[in-house]
Amino acid sequence: MIPFPQISPEIFTIHLFGLSFSLRWYALAYLVGLIVGWRIIVGLMRRPALWGGRAPMRPEQAEELLTWVVLGVVLGGRLGFVLFYEPGYYLANPGQILKLWQGGMSFHGGFLGVVVAAWIYCRRHGVPALGLADALAVATPIGLGLGRVANFINAELWGRPTDLPWGVVFPGEAAQDCPGVSGLCARHPSQLYEAGLEGVVLAAVLFLLVRRGALRRPGLVLGVFLAGYGLSRFVVEFFRQADAQFITAGNPLGHVIGGPVWGLSMGQLLSLPMILVGLGFVLMARRRAAVA
Repeated sequence: MIPFPQISPEIFTIHLFGLSFSLRWYALAYLVGLIVGWRIIVGLMRRPALWGGRAPMRPEQAEELLTWVVLGVVLGGRLGFVLFYEPGYYLANPGQILKLWQGGMSFHGGFLGVVVAAWIYCRRHGVPALGLADALAVATPIGLGLGRVANFINAELWGRPTDLPWGVVFPGEAAQDCPGVSGLCARHPSQLYEAGLEGVVLAAVLFLLVRRGALRRPGLVLGVFLAGYGLSRFVVEFFRQADAQFITAGNPLGHVIGGPVWGLSMGQLLSLPMILVGLGFVLMARRRAAVA
């Protein structure tokens, strides 16, 4: 087993007038991911040859798009967490919904938020929706990977207990609550599994597709992203500890569908539609003639 590295979730803290202001790794991951994604989109729009002669929008329009994406990520991610994972708690404590600094974001909710924001942006500016969706898909995995690394630093969203040599001993009473395990409890570093699959591998696949002319078939890159993320998340869920509210004595794996041994977690349930929709976009794009 590997001891958890001594990395503080806070990069630095400033104390002013009795108040404390901290920059956390998680916030920095969001910030860097959004900025890098923005620059990727600008770069794609500056290369019309990748699109078959004409990019979906002008490079300078990407800055305004960034504002819409930020709103979609934050609002969608938070509302997704509230609705998908802890609706009962937030229904009883609605004042807690706005306390983003206490944590609680859902990728699937953030994804839906970006979809809505991008759709509104396309309608307002006459931008081809599939072309913009392809660009957003290329720009997203790097931010996903950084976010998962930040989850690891925060010692959150860890995996199920394991006796494999790369199991990590995460700190905290909850992480060490492993029935049937005596002594220290090592867990799968599932955050790093996700960083590798959703971030590194998916980004490499999408960039390779772009180099081979995939942007000339609107919707193809989007479809590969949706199916790739959904499949990656579905697989990692077999190693990731389910959210505490879904775990009971009779359902130790936290399945929301099925039985205590075989079933689907909430993450898997939300990922299945992404896989199916993604495959649908891939099939439609392959049947569509490529832009000359």
